[in-house]
Amino acid sequence: MGVSRQQAAENRVAIVAAAEKLFRERGVDAVGLAELMKAAGFTQGGFYNHFKSKDALVAAVMEKAIVEGGETFTAEIEHARSANVNPVMQWIEWYLSPEHRANIDAGCPLSAFAGDARRLGDVARGSYAEGLAASLEQFAKVIEEAEGTSEGGRRKAITLFSQMVGTLLLSRAIADVDPALADEILEEGREHLVATVDTRRESRSRGRSRRK
Repeated sequence: MGVSRQQAAENRVAIVAAAEKLFRERGVDAVGLAELMKAAGFTQGGFYNHFKSKDALVAAVMEKAIVEGGETFTAEIEHARSANVNPVMQWIEWYLSPEHRANIDAGCPLSAFAGDARRLGDVARGSYAEGLAASLEQFAKVIEEAEGTSEGGRRKAITLFSQMVGTLLLSRAIADVDPALADEILEEGREHLVATVDTRRESRSRGRSRRK
């Protein structure tokens, strides 16, 4: 008896989810088809019923991760707005938190796959690049809204996000072998970026006061 279309679709979703978890934890190249199919609850022989190649699976994983990463960003920004909190600071505080550092399975895909991205297939690399570009564009708009300006947001978004990713990756890389240093890196990076954002806000406020 064959598998229904609905069941086939559900099986595909399960394979993508299992693959994403393993890819995030260990890197794309370190995970074989037999292992990821076993993790999804299937035999290796069934893989090609869903994907033409491992590259096709990686592309599906990347597309899913990028979409969900964008949804997380939107949710955090909306939460900050509803709480009347500076959304830029909120994003920095969340991104450079111990909770996000530990959440390798479902954290920001742009940092999770940064080490793998250049070795992926064309489609997966394209998805990563598009996701990065979209995230920077969104972040730039949030920065401009928070600062009450219509320019300069892109440059600041690139600078801030690059520093955020670098801080997170360094802290995450040694969290299990030197937790004290990992925490120091995370805390210092977070406090520096928050202070930078706060200083800009205070500077703009003083500028507006002088013009009145």
